[in-house]
Amino acid sequence: MRVMVIGATGVLGRPLVRRLLADGHEVSGLARGEARVAAVRATGAEPVTGSLFDVDSLAGALRGHEAVVNVATRIPDARHAMTLSGWAENDRVRIEGSRTLAAAVRQVGELGIVVQEGISFVYADGGDRELDEDAPLTLTGNIASSTVAHANVAELADEGRTAIRLRIGLLVSDDAMTTAMLAAARRGSPLIIGRRTDWTAPIHPDDAAAGAIAALRAPSGVYNLAADPVRKQELGEVMAAAAGVRRPRALPKWLANRLGLMSALARSQRVVSTRLTEATGWRPERPTSRLVTHI
Repeated sequence: MRVMVIGATGVLGRPLVRRLLADGHEVSGLARGEARVAAVRATGAEPVTGSLFDVDSLAGALRGHEAVVNVATRIPDARHAMTLSGWAENDRVRIEGSRTLAAAVRQVGELGIVVQEGISFVYADGGDRELDEDAPLTLTGNIASSTVAHANVAELADEGRTAIRLRIGLLVSDDAMTTAMLAAARRGSPLIIGRRTDWTAPIHPDDAAAGAIAALRAPSGVYNLAADPVRKQELGEVMAAAAGVRRPRALPKWLANRLGLMSALARSQRVVSTRLTEATGWRPERPTSRLVTHI
């Protein structure tokens, strides 16, 4: 299959390209200008120039492809991540970018499969309940744009194409955000947001990439994509070990709920990915204990 990856140079895009190539697919990567061609080529993908914010430009880049996987984001650094304005460009990528993508796909008859990234943080606090794709959502602040992106792409399913919307768990690896959290922990910052006994659904980017590829053979729909959920204390201990600190500190839930954007991270989210497993056979390869071993 010939697959276009949008966001090929990102935390999720790099392992996605690598795994697609290993599986025998022809892989292109969208380069938003000549200055990005070399970076896209370094991932192993064939660079194709085009803009995520221009329908005709993107349609031209998509021609000749059977599938597109959009994992483009603009996650701010740790300092800017604390303000809503810091997420403005990421919201634009998700909202305007997905709208442009849907319009461009409509111009490319041979493109039958669209996979759109998203996040599992959109679920309401579920306590100890398992959260499947039908669980209630609570949309606040910077997480709401994920569902707008999904709605834009979902329209393609009504037009005869396969539209996959992923709700991806907490990415934990050697990425910039995880590395910043570990560095902050060495200075005394918390690694756990909310109660230690609450649930979280982490996933390594390699496993998330494998799940996104598996989703290419799934029917249209929303799919959770995370490793088995764990108590926040368990993940905190793994990250504390990686940071070289004795015990993970926790930001109390009541306080996090008063800190705006922190409130979504304070929820208990026991997200399960049973639907994707049943549809494709995908299962994560890395247990929680191995998520940050190489940092």
